[in-house]
Amino acid sequence: MINVRHIVGMKPSTQILSVKPTDRVQDVTQLLAKYRIGAVIVSRDGDIVDGILSERDIVRALGTRGASVLDERAQDLMTQVVIGCKPEDPALDVLEKMTEGRFRHMPVIEENRMIAVISIGDVVKARIQEIQHENAALTDMISNSW
Repeated sequence: MINVRHIVGMKPSTQILSVKPTDRVQDVTQLLAKYRIGAVIVSRDGDIVDGILSERDIVRALGTRGASVLDERAQDLMTQVVIGCKPEDPALDVLEKMTEGRFRHMPVIEENRMIAVISIGDVVKARIQEIQHENAALTDMISNSW
């Protein structure tokens, strides 16, 4: 069964993009656009997760409060209670947490430090590969038994 460590190992880059809680939302939107990502970790030191700020958070604030939110700080819009996972966690457990919580990004925490961020796309991709490998093994086993 695939675990989070395997998923992190499959990612082309394990660079963690984070912003400071006091960074302007306008600057965060530019970072999201530049790297074509849907969320960024909010962290004072780059190791400990203070929150997460997603495109959805920004769009919801824009819809209710208008363009002035772009001058606000990341800490004003971020989700403060962030659910993380451990490298040993099974992919299916992580997928279930993301689906139930209706979020798409999750920090990977090891020894109280963030070591990576995975997306639901990363988890689904790994799961599809796992199913393909299982299917190939079963097909091979059936073919060889005839």
